[in-house]
Amino acid sequence: MARVRLIAATLHRPGLANPRPKCFERGMLNVPLPIALLVIGTLLLTTVIAGTLTSRFGLPALIGFLGLGMLAGVDGPGAIEFSDYQLTQGVGVACLIFILFSGGMDTSWQAVKRMVRPALVLATFGVLISALITASAAVLLLKFSWFQGFLLGSVVASTDAAAVFAILRSTGLDLEGDVPALIELESGTNDPMAIFMVGAALLFIAQPGASALGLLPDFAGQMAMGVAVGLGIGWLLPELLKRKHYRSSGLAFVISIAAALIAYGLAELIGGNGFLAAYIAGLVAGNRSYAARRIISTFQDGLAWLGQVVMFLTLGLLVAPTNLVDVIVPGLGITFVLMLVARPVSVFICLAPFRSLDWRAKLFVSWAGLRGAVPIVLATFPMVAGVPGAFTIFNIVFFVVLLSSVIQGPSMKWVAKRLGIGADDKPRSALLARRQPL
Repeated sequence: MARVRLIAATLHRPGLANPRPKCFERGMLNVPLPIALLVIGTLLLTTVIAGTLTSRFGLPALIGFLGLGMLAGVDGPGAIEFSDYQLTQGVGVACLIFILFSGGMDTSWQAVKRMVRPALVLATFGVLISALITASAAVLLLKFSWFQGFLLGSVVASTDAAAVFAILRSTGLDLEGDVPALIELESGTNDPMAIFMVGAALLFIAQPGASALGLLPDFAGQMAMGVAVGLGIGWLLPELLKRKHYRSSGLAFVISIAAALIAYGLAELIGGNGFLAAYIAGLVAGNRSYAARRIISTFQDGLAWLGQVVMFLTLGLLVAPTNLVDVIVPGLGITFVLMLVARPVSVFICLAPFRSLDWRAKLFVSWAGLRGAVPIVLATFPMVAGVPGAFTIFNIVFFVVLLSSVIQGPSMKWVAKRLGIGADDKPRSALLARRQPL
């Protein structure tokens, strides 16, 4: 993150600023504090209700969250004017820390350890392949430069398993074999790769002569530092919570919040990947035995829910639906290339060496690559950096996430049944029984 902000500062100079519509030029409405708090509370409550309603139709809850944010925004009946991309980026990063930490805590290592190698291959090389294919489509459809196309491809490359598992739970569908573990572990570890690639794309735009090979040691260092910090914080958290004063005290919740923030902040400070550190810390802490583990996991799940509601509501406020009209055609093209070409090609190439996964499992994993929170948050980075075409990139990413959720979400159960890897019987697999949808 620090490297991305440094690159953003380098890019943000006269001549590179993006044109914004008039609705982005007016400030936030000035209202008294009690009214502001009442509005915020009402928005949070109605956003949760909207997300619950959309889940009943087989759609990810994020559709309801985003939809309500858009209705409350400048083009909706709420008419709230909001255009602070930098604040949105900060809110998104803070929320993602707790979403990833909670995701790690809810992941059963016993259930996913068999899928570590294929998941890591997908989370690295798969993300890169998907980004390169999408970049090619962006160059052709949007007349982007190669670096702009790679930036767009990198932003939309990571997947969101939380949306997939929410759909599986809402439809009563269970998955057979190692497919749930693969989806779970891949999504928890592919965000750092996407974030690194976005930073690399911003660097290439700022310094076209930069060497891609020169970034490899930096990548390896970021991942190693992130894993090391995550392992350390994940081990220390249970040790601290085993102390008598913290076992059943409300301070245990405060300590778990501190652990997530320290994991991210320390990793970033020493040059590691903070998001990976937060996920690994949650994974280690969630798979150790201590008295407060269950209540900490439940508390962090609540924080993750709050994080998603706040993040998607904020992102919805940021988007003016009228601005999406101009990107409908290229947005459709990018979405279908991503769903029908980039994701399947990357999955089949990366999982080819793993014979335990047949073609049916690979096809479902390809279709289960829903986009969620991370791509929209990453789309704010080019906006803050002042990259040429950033406004178009942001709107296309928003369009891709919406369309992916609307098309892939409701069809997930049908695809699983057609491929013969889903059943409606109970009880569910151990992974889905433990994993709480965010």
